[in-house]
Amino acid sequence: MNLPAKICRRFRLPQQVSFALLLLLALLLLGSPTFQIPIAIAAETPSPSSSTTECAEKPVFVTLDGRNVLEMRATTGAQNLEDVARRESSELLALAKDRTVAVNQIVVRDSPPYALIGIEDSSGEFEQLGAVDDRMAACSASTRMRLAETYRDSLKTAISRYRKENSAQFWLRGSALAALVLAAYVVWLRVQFRLNNRIRDWLSSRERFVLQRLSRVGITALVDADRVRQLMQLIRVVIHWTILLLISYLLIPLLLGFFPPTQGIAEGLRAQILGLVVAFLQGMVAAIPNLLSIAVIIGITIVIIRISNAFFNAIRLGRLRIPGFYREWAKPTSRLVATLAVLIALVGAFPFVPGSGSEVFQGAGLFVGVLAALGSSAVATNIISGLMLIYTRAFREGDRIDINGVVGVVQDRTLLVTRVKTPRNELVSIPNATVISSSVTNFSFSRREIRQPVALATTITIGYDVPWRQVHELMLTAARSVEGITDEIEPFVLQTSLNDFHISYELTAYVRDPGTYRQTLSDLFAALQDHFAEAKVEILSPGYHAIRNGNASTLPKQPGNNP
Repeated sequence: MNLPAKICRRFRLPQQVSFALLLLLALLLLGSPTFQIPIAIAAETPSPSSSTTECAEKPVFVTLDGRNVLEMRATTGAQNLEDVARRESSELLALAKDRTVAVNQIVVRDSPPYALIGIEDSSGEFEQLGAVDDRMAACSASTRMRLAETYRDSLKTAISRYRKENSAQFWLRGSALAALVLAAYVVWLRVQFRLNNRIRDWLSSRERFVLQRLSRVGITALVDADRVRQLMQLIRVVIHWTILLLISYLLIPLLLGFFPPTQGIAEGLRAQILGLVVAFLQGMVAAIPNLLSIAVIIGITIVIIRISNAFFNAIRLGRLRIPGFYREWAKPTSRLVATLAVLIALVGAFPFVPGSGSEVFQGAGLFVGVLAALGSSAVATNIISGLMLIYTRAFREGDRIDINGVVGVVQDRTLLVTRVKTPRNELVSIPNATVISSSVTNFSFSRREIRQPVALATTITIGYDVPWRQVHELMLTAARSVEGITDEIEPFVLQTSLNDFHISYELTAYVRDPGTYRQTLSDLFAALQDHFAEAKVEILSPGYHAIRNGNASTLPKQPGNNP
């Protein structure tokens, strides 16, 4: 404000004294700043044409209640731009609080080489608030009068808004709106949490539905029900908390905007959010060509996988035959083709992923490469062994096999391990590298491939005192009495060794169902014992001989006989 003029009016001094006091104050303070420019210009202040001050690269602002009002790129005299803006902000706040001054009293007068901004009362007296010169106008790419008028209009608008927003009516209205928004926010929170719980329960009971959709694409070999359920639940949690945090963050500037002291903060938060949204949308628009490329790659991959699945499924069902390609190769080959197609699609789509060339992606790729290098040796060995087992047709799922003494039915055959279920319901997982280096006995192969039953053999030893023809007949009769022995091929007996005290007889019989191999062998042992006991013939297995010096016979007593 023009303090000397106020003093003169206060004490009824002449106007010339006011000008003298004004000049003296200017000489002492080198010009007191107004909101954007000095309130008074000292006599020795250099003229605009002779000033060598350059325009500031970064503007500073005169603010009112946290909001930018006037933009400043230069000022008169050798004053610091930031200090001037700080002082003008304080004076503008004092003027806005002084309700005795109407905004319509702020006017502009042209007084070359300056355009003066001041307050004109009803009597025509003019209180100078500041001045704009040509150099300041040039820094703002405007004329002196036009820049002054712009400052005047900005001051009027800012003061009017400040006085309106700091009224009791405005505070009551803001409080009511804030209470209403908070109530709506609480209601939304309840609805959001209920909706989240319902989606959680729905996903827990519908993971099979998702698997059915994945099976249409042909990638069920890469996922299972538990993985899909966990992934969907994770996506649900991320979306739920993202929405919750986003709405809560948007609520902050909305509530702060209802009250004058925090409206500046609210506008800053809104500008920040708007900047993020604009940057996100610009990034999305810029990424549209890359996203379209990724979509095309995904579409081609899905088509290839579906065609591959249909082709190999026709081979598996026997509707299509390829010489030298067996039906059991169809399912694993379709999985390999699907995996290979997905890997190729990932490699092809990676350059189009937004940010793929950033250091974050490069670091992640380096980390994955190190992990692959550390664990690839054993994994690669098992994968190659698994492929060899598949295409050498050593066995397939459901076959009864023997691997290093582990006898059972093949439950699963993957690229890494082979799982065998034993007769005791034990599931044994054997690495494929171990399987490929071991001898594998397949009891199901002959019945499936050559349509011949698999044979089992057992050896017993009988003394020289028993005719070999009788031994043959007893062994063949015992074999024919076993239910699990088939009559497709007659059993036979071979004399394999003439030992010191007995003769080795080997019985070979054919099993009706390889799945009952173990039970059939046990039944055959029981039948041999029963038939030889009925015929009063001692079985000398495994390694003893009878010394006839009065020792009792080893024949078991028959049911019903007295001791």
